[in-house]
Amino acid sequence: MMSFHQDWIFQWMKQYAYQPLMVYGGIVFMMIASGFGLPVPEEVTIVSVGLLSYMGAHPDLFPPPEVGTRPMNGYEAAVVTLVSVVAADLLVFTLGRTFGRKIVRSERFHEMFADKVMSRINTFTKKYGVYAAFVFRFTPGIRFPAHIAMGMSEHLPMWQFFLVDGSAATISVPTQILLIYHYGETILTLIHRFKMMILAVLAGVLFIWVLRKLFLRVMRPTKADSSQ
Repeated sequence: MMSFHQDWIFQWMKQYAYQPLMVYGGIVFMMIASGFGLPVPEEVTIVSVGLLSYMGAHPDLFPPPEVGTRPMNGYEAAVVTLVSVVAADLLVFTLGRTFGRKIVRSERFHEMFADKVMSRINTFTKKYGVYAAFVFRFTPGIRFPAHIAMGMSEHLPMWQFFLVDGSAATISVPTQILLIYHYGETILTLIHRFKMMILAVLAGVLFIWVLRKLFLRVMRPTKADSSQ
């Protein structure tokens, strides 16, 4: 049976394991995009960075395009990703503080996040204060509206948000990357073994997400209906 090292997806990915600057630039872009609600969880980027770091650390399994080509380093990648994640969160928090009310009143925002979602976020934030940022950091899908809402609160100083959000990110982001960096053999073997199942689950999640968006768009009342 073919080893995962020869699988096409890993053979395609390995070229980027020896282009650290390009990857680091991509990390910054993806984290900012994810922070602004891009429907691609930042965890996908984090896991991919861990895989590329593992590949760069094993040139015997994933040989470089040229001898002496600089590979990605797991610790370096972990720092870049952590800084990008926290910076993106702070950017969204700042937008909430500066333009928050205009953002949440926009039609686009209401299409993406239902009123009941914002109501729950506001209730949770009022109950737990700045510590809600710790929970939101581990809750994909609502980070953007949650950070906007927290930025709108005049009772939450930015430095407190930075400490709580940064602490949560420090726990989760480098841990994921370094686990794959050091134990990639086991993880890649499992991915290779169950890749069809993983792809089926991801396709199912994407299908449900698209259906939900279409359903909400169809069911959303028009301005004419609202005025009647």
